[in-house]
Amino acid sequence: MSHKVLLVLLLLCVLLGCVAAESGGYGRPARGQEHYAAIPYDFGYGVADHGTGNDFGHSENSDGNVVKGKYYVRLPDGRKQVVTYIADHYNGYQAQVTYEGYASSASTRY
Repeated sequence: MSHKVLLVLLLLCVLLGCVAAESGGYGRPARGQEHYAAIPYDFGYGVADHGTGNDFGHSENSDGNVVKGKYYVRLPDGRKQVVTYIADHYNGYQAQVTYEGYASSASTRY
């Protein structure tokens, strides 16, 4: 019975791969399909729960061509790790990681 299930799953994966290839791959239009203009956007979220010590967030915006953003997390040692990034189709994803504050063994949240 398990061999039949594995065979069906394998066949399904192969079929899904063929569909993705025919559509031009993931995120790319196939030949003859239209390419729609990129849509600008802006989003963000954040969590600051002093009871549990959770402190993290993410903000990002795009003009339709270039994506700029920042995400952060409070580390168990008390520091805040911040990743600032920019991404586009020509230069790819470029990130800069910085830390705010000082490490302290007394700052563990667990």
